[in-house]
Amino acid sequence: MIVGNGHPVFSGIAMGRVYVYKSGQATLPTSCGDPAEEKKNFEAAKLVALEQLQALVDQTAATLGEEQAMILDVQMMMLDDLDYLDSIDAMIQNGASAAEAVKETGDTFAATFAAMEDAYMQARAVDVRDVSGRVVTILCGGKVGFSMEEPGILIAEDLTPSETVQIPKDKILAFVTRQGSSNSHTAILARIMGIPSLVKAHIDIDSELDGRMMIVDGFEGRYFIDPDAEVIRLMEEKKNTADEYQRQLETYRGKESITKQGRKVKLFANIGNPSDVEHALKGDAEGIGLMRSEFLYLGRNDFPSEDELFNAYRQVVEGLQGRRVVIRTLDIGADKQADYFHLDKEENPALGLRGIRICIRRPQVFRTQMRAIYRASALGPVSVMFPMIASVWEVRKVWEMCQQIREEMIQEGLDIGDVEHGIMIETPAAALMAEQLAKEVDFFSVGTNDLTQYTLAVDRQNPSLDGFYDPYHPALLRLLREVAESAHKAGIWCGICGELAADLTMTDTFLDMGYDELSVSPTRVLSLRKKVCESEVYPK
Repeated sequence: MIVGNGHPVFSGIAMGRVYVYKSGQATLPTSCGDPAEEKKNFEAAKLVALEQLQALVDQTAATLGEEQAMILDVQMMMLDDLDYLDSIDAMIQNGASAAEAVKETGDTFAATFAAMEDAYMQARAVDVRDVSGRVVTILCGGKVGFSMEEPGILIAEDLTPSETVQIPKDKILAFVTRQGSSNSHTAILARIMGIPSLVKAHIDIDSELDGRMMIVDGFEGRYFIDPDAEVIRLMEEKKNTADEYQRQLETYRGKESITKQGRKVKLFANIGNPSDVEHALKGDAEGIGLMRSEFLYLGRNDFPSEDELFNAYRQVVEGLQGRRVVIRTLDIGADKQADYFHLDKEENPALGLRGIRICIRRPQVFRTQMRAIYRASALGPVSVMFPMIASVWEVRKVWEMCQQIREEMIQEGLDIGDVEHGIMIETPAAALMAEQLAKEVDFFSVGTNDLTQYTLAVDRQNPSLDGFYDPYHPALLRLLREVAESAHKAGIWCGICGELAADLTMTDTFLDMGYDELSVSPTRVLSLRKKVCESEVYPK
């Protein structure tokens, strides 16, 4: 039996088979010395890649539409391109291994496409790199993507935002990653899905672990591989106790979130994709307080079209059946990168071109998203909020852009609903300027993850700084109180959508400050409602 530990990001017990995920192979194998054998290896890998791509095409067409699926069609066509294949064959004949030949050919062709003046051809550079990387990974014996035949526990070095987009959520019982932090995208996804998971785990990412029995204890931050009978018995008992607590929480399903003093508090859910609406409804959320719309931009090779974005937002609005959704405009940048944005490398990306700064600098990207949001607002209650605000002029500039977009759409005869426009309070500047900013918007939503990061000058993605990342710091609590007071003084509502909103030890504090809404991971809603209903705190 192998026993290890990690940092728990969601409590619970998971039992299942191990699925080891490796994003790629660092060292390419050398040639076996027989070009014919290497050519045979390539043809076999090519066939596997085509089968994988066809499956992705079918899945993408069904979920995102034919237009998005065409991107993968281009990659399949590349595997039949004669120039591409001739280059690989020539290198194999000259002594390269199949993996080396595909890697070098892919790099050469990608550089050629990137140097072309035509924008369409430039974009094909990403396709060449992607499909070549797929074939190389197959040749090196690694896995591509997240195809899982049965539910299991995923073990990985870490998962990038674009990788989390592709995860088969219905098959994952738990995450265990060597890297990451309590604020990483893997951790956020685990909380949305409600699965016990560990980050910063002391574990070797070894393919030999594939298929072995594993138990993850999200209460104690431990894992067991090939557990013995006694461990299985103890973990089953702990799981039964947790299941019983969850059954008790079910008595709060459908109840209003009202304190003993009669104060109503809205309990909303945070989501990253349209498919997460299912989790929000299952968790009994009263609406969506944060839709992280940047996930619609990740894991793809080009900007989503207005229709693609509209269809995604429509799925959320219709799925909520009259409940409100608050959509955060894209927060690309910092730790969420998409190659096709062509952002310059930055020394301090968390302080760089991200959030609303990208929207102001690239108005066409912002225009496409806002048109889609406004179209979706005709179908149900929609609010929109803008991230990374630091100054009043930014809000006024964005509002000017929004008015122009709305007028343009009205002239086109398009229906637009009554949309609230709010801002994220994530920077100390915004918190300190809350009284002035409140006069410009309809609501505030505090992103405590970034507000803590910027207030304390602590990188929230750096696991070595966990001891310095203090969400209970007096400076942060003082800012939170000032934000709530400024909002109510101006007659607007304010909420919290950061991870701290789910901390039950802080609920009474937030109620005392006067916050009107708390938005948390879907699986936290019922436990938070229980806490609110038992609270005797009333804001001063």
